[in-house]
Amino acid sequence: MSYPFLAAAAAMVLLSISPASAVAQETAEASVNVASEAEAAASVVDAFHAALESGETDAALALMADDVMVFEEGGAERSRTEYASHHLQADAAYAAASESTVARRVGRASGDVAWIMSEGRTIGQAGNSATARLTVETMVLARGSDGWQIRHIHWSSRAAPET
Repeated sequence: MSYPFLAAAAAMVLLSISPASAVAQETAEASVNVASEAEAAASVVDAFHAALESGETDAALALMADDVMVFEEGGAERSRTEYASHHLQADAAYAAASESTVARRVGRASGDVAWIMSEGRTIGQAGNSATARLTVETMVLARGSDGWQIRHIHWSSRAAPET
């Protein structure tokens, strides 16, 4: 099933985010602004992260559409199968060895499409090095007969300033 609206919705969301929000992320207290119609979709995002953190990769994959698009580190994985064979295990290992906090989250829905945008911080281990990263994540979900499924993920991060 094709969702041409997803690309348009994601573009509108990304264009609506001001550059100042990236700076505000560093000092803002936790702020959550998820519309009631997007709460169930936000719960799927949280369940996905919980599954990765606990190493339940099959549960994480079950929350993704077959043709999910995952953008990470400048690359693209164009299906659940491709993600499973490339970054899934590394993402799960990093999630298990890290502590992530959400500083800001905004969630909206229109009909059967929802977008959840999160800003946060992750502190953990990458190999033998401790890391501290400021993170941003956009997830676009579609509601079907089985509930909300993740259709698109875009992850980005940068080194956190030293405190």
